[in-house]
Amino acid sequence: MQSNLFTAVLLPLALATVMLGMGLSLVPEDFKRITRYPKAVAVGTVCQILLLPLLGILITLVVPMQPEIAVGLIVLAVCPGGPSSNLITYLAKGDVALSVTLTAVNSIITVFTIPLFTNLALQHFLGTRAAIALPLGSTMLQIFLITLLPVAIGMATRHQFPDTARRLEKQMSRLAVGLLALIIMLLLIKEGSKLPGFLVQVGLGVVLLNLLATLSGFLAAQLFRLPLAQRICIAIEVGIQNGTLAIAVTAGLLNNPDMAIPAAVYSLLMYFTSLGAILSSRQAISRASALKN
Repeated sequence: MQSNLFTAVLLPLALATVMLGMGLSLVPEDFKRITRYPKAVAVGTVCQILLLPLLGILITLVVPMQPEIAVGLIVLAVCPGGPSSNLITYLAKGDVALSVTLTAVNSIITVFTIPLFTNLALQHFLGTRAAIALPLGSTMLQIFLITLLPVAIGMATRHQFPDTARRLEKQMSRLAVGLLALIIMLLLIKEGSKLPGFLVQVGLGVVLLNLLATLSGFLAAQLFRLPLAQRICIAIEVGIQNGTLAIAVTAGLLNNPDMAIPAAVYSLLMYFTSLGAILSSRQAISRASALKN
Protein backbone atom coordinates (compact mmCIF):
# COMPACT_ATOMS: atom_id res chain seq x y z
CA MET A 1 0.00 0.00 0.00
CA GLN A 2 2.97 2.26 0.19
CA SER A 3 4.30 4.23 -2.75
CA ASN A 4 6.13 2.11 -5.32
CA LEU A 5 7.24 2.24 -8.96
CA PHE A 6 3.66 1.97 -10.20
CA THR A 7 2.14 4.72 -8.03
CA ALA A 8 5.21 6.97 -8.02
CA VAL A 9 6.29 6.76 -11.68
CA LEU A 10 4.12 4.75 -14.08
CA LEU A 11 0.72 6.09 -13.02
CA PRO A 12 1.77 9.79 -13.00
CA LEU A 13 3.50 9.31 -16.37
CA ALA A 14 0.39 7.72 -17.86
CA LEU A 15 -1.82 10.49 -16.49
CA ALA A 16 0.53 13.18 -17.80
CA THR A 17 0.31 11.58 -21.25
CA VAL A 18 -3.47 11.70 -21.07
CA MET A 19 -3.37 15.34 -19.95
CA LEU A 20 -1.33 16.11 -23.07
CA GLY A 21 -4.16 14.62 -25.12
CA MET A 22 -6.69 16.75 -23.25
CA GLY A 23 -4.65 19.85 -23.99
CA LEU A 24 -4.96 19.10 -27.70
CA SER A 25 -8.75 19.48 -27.34
CA LEU A 26 -8.60 22.79 -25.44
CA VAL A 27 -8.31 26.39 -26.58
CA PRO A 28 -7.75 29.50 -24.41
CA GLU A 29 -11.43 30.39 -24.78
CA ASP A 30 -12.33 27.35 -22.66
CA PHE A 31 -10.53 28.83 -19.64
CA LYS A 32 -11.73 32.38 -20.34
CA ARG A 33 -15.28 31.03 -20.12
CA ILE A 34 -14.62 29.86 -16.56
CA THR A 35 -13.34 33.27 -15.48
CA ARG A 36 -16.48 34.85 -16.90
CA TYR A 37 -18.69 32.35 -15.07
CA PRO A 38 -16.92 31.62 -11.76
CA LYS A 39 -20.00 29.99 -10.20
CA ALA A 40 -18.91 26.51 -11.34
CA VAL A 41 -15.47 26.88 -9.73
CA ALA A 42 -17.07 28.09 -6.48
CA VAL A 43 -19.58 25.22 -6.38
CA GLY A 44 -16.91 22.60 -7.06
CA THR A 45 -14.52 24.05 -4.50
CA VAL A 46 -17.11 24.33 -1.71
CA CYS A 47 -18.25 20.73 -2.33
CA GLN A 48 -14.65 19.51 -2.18
CA ILE A 49 -13.59 21.44 0.92
CA LEU A 50 -16.77 21.29 3.05
CA LEU A 51 -19.19 18.67 1.71
CA LEU A 52 -16.71 15.80 1.38
CA PRO A 53 -15.48 15.89 5.02
CA LEU A 54 -19.12 15.93 6.16
CA LEU A 55 -19.89 12.88 4.01
CA GLY A 56 -16.83 11.10 5.39
CA ILE A 57 -17.91 11.79 8.98
CA LEU A 58 -21.49 10.66 8.23
CA ILE A 59 -20.26 7.36 6.78
CA THR A 60 -18.03 6.64 9.78
CA LEU A 61 -21.05 7.19 12.04
CA VAL A 62 -23.36 4.92 10.03
CA VAL A 63 -21.00 2.12 8.91
CA PRO A 64 -19.27 0.16 11.71
CA MET A 65 -15.47 0.27 11.32
CA GLN A 66 -12.29 0.21 13.38
CA PRO A 67 -10.97 3.61 14.55
CA GLU A 68 -7.86 3.38 12.30
CA ILE A 69 -10.06 2.60 9.30
CA ALA A 70 -12.33 5.54 10.16
CA VAL A 71 -9.34 7.91 10.23
CA GLY A 72 -8.19 6.53 6.87
CA LEU A 73 -11.65 7.14 5.37
CA ILE A 74 -11.65 10.76 6.58
CA VAL A 75 -8.17 11.32 5.10
CA LEU A 76 -9.39 9.87 1.80
CA ALA A 77 -12.49 12.09 1.82
CA VAL A 78 -10.49 15.31 2.23
CA CYS A 79 -8.01 14.55 -0.57
CA PRO A 80 -8.48 16.43 -3.86
CA GLY A 81 -9.42 14.85 -7.17
CA GLY A 82 -6.05 14.70 -8.90
CA PRO A 83 -5.29 13.87 -12.54
CA SER A 84 -7.54 10.78 -12.48
CA SER A 85 -10.60 13.01 -12.20
CA ASN A 86 -9.38 14.98 -15.23
CA LEU A 87 -9.02 11.77 -17.22
CA ILE A 88 -12.50 10.55 -16.28
CA THR A 89 -14.06 13.96 -16.99
CA TYR A 90 -12.41 13.89 -20.42
CA LEU A 91 -13.77 10.43 -21.22
CA ALA A 92 -17.22 11.37 -19.87
CA LYS A 93 -17.31 14.44 -22.15
CA GLY A 94 -17.51 16.83 -19.20
CA ASP A 95 -15.96 20.31 -19.01
CA VAL A 96 -12.24 19.48 -19.08
CA ALA A 97 -11.08 23.07 -18.61
CA LEU A 98 -13.19 23.32 -15.45
CA SER A 99 -11.83 19.97 -14.23
CA VAL A 100 -8.22 21.10 -14.66
CA THR A 101 -9.00 24.38 -12.88
CA LEU A 102 -10.73 22.66 -9.95
CA THR A 103 -7.88 20.15 -9.60
CA ALA A 104 -5.32 22.95 -9.38
CA VAL A 105 -7.38 25.09 -6.97
CA ASN A 106 -8.44 22.24 -4.67
CA SER A 107 -4.99 20.64 -4.60
CA ILE A 108 -3.49 23.85 -3.28
CA ILE A 109 -6.26 24.44 -0.72
CA THR A 110 -6.10 20.87 0.60
CA VAL A 111 -2.42 21.31 1.41
CA PHE A 112 -3.78 23.21 4.41
CA THR A 113 -7.09 21.38 5.02
CA ILE A 114 -5.72 17.80 4.96
CA PRO A 115 -3.54 18.33 8.10
CA LEU A 116 -6.46 20.08 9.83
CA PHE A 117 -9.09 17.38 9.19
CA THR A 118 -6.61 14.54 9.72
CA ASN A 119 -5.72 15.81 13.18
CA LEU A 120 -9.39 16.26 14.04
CA ALA A 121 -10.03 12.64 12.98
CA LEU A 122 -7.05 11.36 14.97
CA GLN A 123 -8.21 13.27 18.03
CA HIS A 124 -11.79 12.02 17.75
CA PHE A 125 -11.19 8.35 16.92
CA LEU A 126 -7.82 7.64 18.58
CA GLY A 127 -7.32 10.45 21.08
CA THR A 128 -3.99 11.39 19.49
CA ARG A 129 -2.54 14.07 17.25
CA ALA A 130 0.23 14.07 14.67
CA ALA A 131 2.49 16.66 13.12
CA ILE A 132 1.40 16.56 9.49
CA ALA A 133 2.56 19.07 6.93
CA LEU A 134 2.15 18.60 3.21
CA PRO A 135 4.91 20.51 1.40
CA LEU A 136 3.29 23.30 -0.61
CA GLY A 137 6.19 23.64 -3.04
CA SER A 138 6.43 19.98 -4.04
CA THR A 139 2.64 19.65 -4.21
CA MET A 140 2.39 22.59 -6.59
CA LEU A 141 5.30 21.17 -8.63
CA GLN A 142 3.50 17.83 -8.93
CA ILE A 143 0.32 19.58 -10.10
CA PHE A 144 2.37 21.53 -12.63
CA LEU A 145 4.29 18.55 -14.04
CA ILE A 146 1.40 16.07 -14.23
CA THR A 147 -1.50 18.41 -15.03
CA LEU A 148 -0.73 21.96 -16.10
CA LEU A 149 2.46 21.48 -18.17
CA PRO A 150 1.09 18.67 -20.42
CA VAL A 151 -2.15 20.63 -20.93
CA ALA A 152 -0.16 23.75 -21.86
CA ILE A 153 1.96 21.77 -24.35
CA GLY A 154 -1.19 20.29 -25.90
CA MET A 155 -2.85 23.70 -26.17
CA ALA A 156 0.29 25.21 -27.73
CA THR A 157 0.35 22.40 -30.28
CA ARG A 158 -3.34 22.99 -31.03
CA HIS A 159 -2.64 26.70 -31.57
CA GLN A 160 0.40 26.24 -33.80
CA PHE A 161 -0.65 23.08 -35.67
CA PRO A 162 -4.46 22.82 -35.50
CA ASP A 163 -4.85 20.10 -38.13
CA THR A 164 -2.17 17.91 -36.56
CA ALA A 165 -3.70 18.47 -33.11
CA ARG A 166 -7.15 17.34 -34.30
CA ARG A 167 -5.69 14.13 -35.73
CA LEU A 168 -3.66 13.45 -32.60
CA GLU A 169 -6.64 14.17 -30.34
CA LYS A 170 -8.58 11.20 -31.75
CA GLN A 171 -5.61 8.90 -31.20
CA MET A 172 -5.03 10.25 -27.69
CA SER A 173 -8.69 9.66 -26.82
CA ARG A 174 -8.29 5.99 -27.71
CA LEU A 175 -5.01 5.92 -25.78
CA ALA A 176 -6.80 7.34 -22.73
CA VAL A 177 -9.33 4.50 -22.80
CA GLY A 178 -6.49 1.99 -23.13
CA LEU A 179 -4.58 3.54 -20.24
CA LEU A 180 -7.67 3.45 -18.03
CA ALA A 181 -8.04 -0.27 -18.75
CA LEU A 182 -4.30 -0.79 -18.08
CA ILE A 183 -4.51 1.06 -14.74
CA ILE A 184 -7.40 -1.18 -13.65
CA MET A 185 -5.52 -4.31 -14.71
CA LEU A 186 -2.28 -3.32 -12.96
CA LEU A 187 -4.12 -2.37 -9.77
CA LEU A 188 -5.88 -5.74 -9.77
CA ILE A 189 -2.56 -7.55 -10.25
CA LYS A 190 -0.91 -5.47 -7.52
CA GLU A 191 -3.61 -5.69 -4.83
CA GLY A 192 -5.98 -8.37 -6.14
CA SER A 193 -4.99 -11.04 -3.61
CA LYS A 194 -5.65 -8.65 -0.71
CA LEU A 195 -8.93 -7.33 -2.11
CA PRO A 196 -11.37 -9.80 -0.44
CA GLY A 197 -10.06 -9.04 3.05
CA PHE A 198 -9.99 -5.30 2.39
CA LEU A 199 -13.54 -5.32 1.00
CA VAL A 200 -14.84 -6.90 4.20
CA GLN A 201 -13.29 -4.08 6.26
CA VAL A 202 -14.05 -1.00 4.18
CA GLY A 203 -15.87 -1.97 0.98
CA LEU A 204 -19.23 -0.49 1.95
CA GLY A 205 -17.67 2.68 3.35
CA VAL A 206 -15.59 3.55 0.29
CA VAL A 207 -18.39 2.71 -2.16
CA LEU A 208 -20.76 4.96 -0.21
CA LEU A 209 -18.17 7.74 -0.22
CA ASN A 210 -17.67 7.45 -3.97
CA LEU A 211 -21.35 7.27 -4.89
CA LEU A 212 -22.67 9.84 -2.40
CA ALA A 213 -19.92 12.34 -3.28
CA THR A 214 -20.58 11.94 -7.02
CA LEU A 215 -24.33 12.33 -6.57
CA SER A 216 -23.92 15.29 -4.22
CA GLY A 217 -21.60 17.06 -6.66
CA PHE A 218 -24.05 16.57 -9.53
CA LEU A 219 -27.06 17.74 -7.49
CA ALA A 220 -25.18 20.79 -6.19
CA ALA A 221 -24.26 21.77 -9.75
CA GLN A 222 -27.85 21.15 -10.85
CA LEU A 223 -29.15 23.29 -7.98
CA PHE A 224 -27.14 26.23 -9.31
CA ARG A 225 -28.35 25.50 -12.86
CA LEU A 226 -24.94 24.87 -14.35
CA PRO A 227 -24.66 23.44 -17.88
CA LEU A 228 -24.66 19.64 -18.26
CA ALA A 229 -20.93 19.44 -19.08
CA GLN A 230 -20.10 21.36 -15.88
CA ARG A 231 -22.49 19.20 -13.82
CA ILE A 232 -20.70 16.10 -15.08
CA CYS A 233 -17.31 17.65 -14.30
CA ILE A 234 -18.22 18.67 -10.75
CA ALA A 235 -19.83 15.29 -10.03
CA ILE A 236 -16.61 13.53 -11.06
CA GLU A 237 -14.28 16.06 -9.44
CA VAL A 238 -16.11 15.73 -6.10
CA GLY A 239 -16.65 11.98 -6.43
CA ILE A 240 -13.08 10.97 -7.34
CA GLN A 241 -10.41 11.33 -4.65
CA ASN A 242 -6.63 11.10 -4.98
CA GLY A 243 -6.09 7.67 -3.44
CA THR A 244 -2.34 7.82 -4.00
CA LEU A 245 -2.11 11.00 -1.89
CA ALA A 246 -4.27 9.40 0.83
CA ILE A 247 -1.92 6.39 0.92
CA ALA A 248 1.08 8.73 1.14
CA VAL A 249 -0.47 10.53 4.13
CA THR A 250 -1.62 7.42 6.03
CA ALA A 251 1.06 4.83 5.26
CA GLY A 252 3.82 7.40 4.77
CA LEU A 253 3.41 10.44 7.01
CA LEU A 254 1.37 8.65 9.70
CA ASN A 255 3.22 5.33 9.25
CA ASN A 256 0.00 3.35 9.76
CA PRO A 257 -0.74 0.79 6.99
CA ASP A 258 -4.18 0.03 8.47
CA MET A 259 -5.24 3.62 7.84
CA ALA A 260 -4.20 3.20 4.20
CA ILE A 261 -6.67 0.35 3.58
CA PRO A 262 -9.61 2.64 2.61
CA ALA A 263 -7.46 4.43 0.04
CA ALA A 264 -6.10 1.14 -1.35
CA VAL A 265 -9.61 -0.30 -1.81
CA TYR A 266 -10.88 3.00 -3.16
CA SER A 267 -8.07 3.16 -5.74
CA LEU A 268 -9.33 -0.13 -7.12
CA LEU A 269 -13.08 0.39 -6.96
CA MET A 270 -13.24 3.98 -8.22
CA TYR A 271 -12.22 2.98 -11.73
CA PHE A 272 -15.08 0.50 -11.96
CA THR A 273 -17.65 3.04 -10.75
CA SER A 274 -16.04 5.60 -13.05
CA LEU A 275 -16.76 3.41 -16.07
CA GLY A 276 -20.44 3.57 -15.15
CA ALA A 277 -20.23 7.36 -14.77
CA ILE A 278 -18.54 7.68 -18.16
CA LEU A 279 -21.18 5.63 -19.94
CA SER A 280 -24.06 7.43 -18.20
CA SER A 281 -22.60 10.85 -18.95
CA ARG A 282 -22.05 10.06 -22.62
CA GLN A 283 -25.66 8.88 -22.91
CA ALA A 284 -26.96 12.01 -21.17
CA ILE A 285 -24.98 14.26 -23.51
CA SER A 286 -26.20 12.32 -26.56
CA ARG A 287 -29.83 12.70 -25.42
CA ALA A 288 -29.33 16.42 -24.79
CA SER A 289 -27.81 16.87 -28.25
CA ALA A 290 -30.69 14.94 -29.83
CA LEU A 291 -33.25 17.16 -28.09
CA LYS A 292 -31.50 20.31 -29.32
CA ASN A 293 -31.56 19.02 -32.88
